[in-house]
Amino acid sequence: MRIILIGAPGSGKGTQAESIKNRYPIAHISTGDMLRENVRAGTELGKSAKSYMDSGRLVPDDIVIAMMEKRLSEPDCDRGFLLDGFPRTTAQAEALDRLLDKLGIKLDAVVELSADDEVVVRRLMARRVCKNCGEIYNTISRPTARDGVCDKCGGDVVQRDDDREEVIRRRLSVFREQTAPLIGYYRNKGLLVTIDAASSKDAVLKFLEERHL
Repeated sequence: MRIILIGAPGSGKGTQAESIKNRYPIAHISTGDMLRENVRAGTELGKSAKSYMDSGRLVPDDIVIAMMEKRLSEPDCDRGFLLDGFPRTTAQAEALDRLLDKLGIKLDAVVELSADDEVVVRRLMARRVCKNCGEIYNTISRPTARDGVCDKCGGDVVQRDDDREEVIRRRLSVFREQTAPLIGYYRNKGLLVTIDAASSKDAVLKFLEERHL
């Protein structure tokens, strides 16, 4: 099984990815994790990426693709993979296509988690994170037992700056601008499947099972 998971911030990609990982022994490849691991390990690609990350700039596509080639060549990807957070643009999708052709790999599906902006805004505004251990809560669906106190470690539970309404709406605007052409790109290839992000946490898993992937 080789799939790409696409969705706006707050659409539930993390939840769906976790559900898939628990069911299938495939590699979960998060671009952010991949970048941080290369930086931590001090690889040549990591050193190149670090200068961009430290200054808040986007890491160039050629560096990300080079990391992706190395990652997809690792043994755990032989059973399949789930790409989370990449590609984000049509240019990245085209570069990924060239890489997959080079490696002799074919995608099975590109799953888009579709979510109404207002639903996403409400969901992310309700998110809270422990400053100490990183545990994630939600004031609507998963509140802490004591207001502002982590159930797990007793640390302070706060709202992140990027979970404030004006920031969320700006992030959504950027996502829509970048991703709309990407959705069309994969639709034209016959790979795109759209799933309502408001569905159950196992919605993508159910689709994969129905397709016998």
